[in-house]
Amino acid sequence: MPLVDAIQDHSLIQDSAYESYWRLRLRPFENVPDPQFYVPSVKHDAAMERMLYGIHARKGIVMLTGEIGSGKTLLSRAVILKLPRSRYEIGLVSNPTIPGNEFLGEILFQLGLDSHGTRVEQLRRLNDQLLANYHRDVDTVVVVDEAQAIEHDRLFEELRLLSNFQLNDRFLITLVLVGQPELRDRIARIPQLAQRVAIQHHIEYLNRAETKAYILTRLAAAGGELAIFSPGAISSVYHRTGGVCRLINSLCDLCLYVGRVSEARQIKRSLVEKVANDVLHRQHNPGAWVMS
Repeated sequence: MPLVDAIQDHSLIQDSAYESYWRLRLRPFENVPDPQFYVPSVKHDAAMERMLYGIHARKGIVMLTGEIGSGKTLLSRAVILKLPRSRYEIGLVSNPTIPGNEFLGEILFQLGLDSHGTRVEQLRRLNDQLLANYHRDVDTVVVVDEAQAIEHDRLFEELRLLSNFQLNDRFLITLVLVGQPELRDRIARIPQLAQRVAIQHHIEYLNRAETKAYILTRLAAAGGELAIFSPGAISSVYHRTGGVCRLINSLCDLCLYVGRVSEARQIKRSLVEKVANDVLHRQHNPGAWVMS
């Protein structure tokens, strides 16, 4: 099944260790791109607006970059959910490290098309689908996540060639490239591709106020009604993680677990510091778990 369908039909089923203790319906800090936990910070909303503008305006190539753990993948999934399936056909390539001769086939598969045949046959099939969508007033969007992991520059050239599918007045396909900062550097070294990137945006890490909103919003999305994290605890989480979403999730999740085990009534600064110190200690011990 194409990955985008799994996102659209998403349902979350979890066994839990601490949810009932903290009166939560779900684990609020799982490091998975679950759109129901998208937190509309100023930084992420600005990125979403840029991406949606590029898609709605059929800008050809849109690029979103961000530091490791800044929430790019979650944001891309939230963007996908804002595109009605009646108006958009969406393909999501989440593993661009596949061999070069299979890359185009993967795009076809994620668009629900037959991925077999020669490259000429694949391109003809894609062209037919793009034109059919155009006549149905449907826009075609392909999102490539972790695009910095594309191994060979010739695959970037293949993406550039896909942007050649156009009519006199519009592109027939919009490519959304999502990746770490090195993606910008790689594309900059390919001028013929860089010139076709019409919209680009970079996500920075969260500041202190955004970190607080991030924690409280995710707790609320999980059904939390209590002041589970004290203000001091939230401040400590920010200090320890630097506003990196992935690290915030890992640290808060461990705090909820340790808090349940120790029967804490609230997550305090001292508990956050204890958990963070334990994590940092284990990072220097082979075979131990780490916060990542």
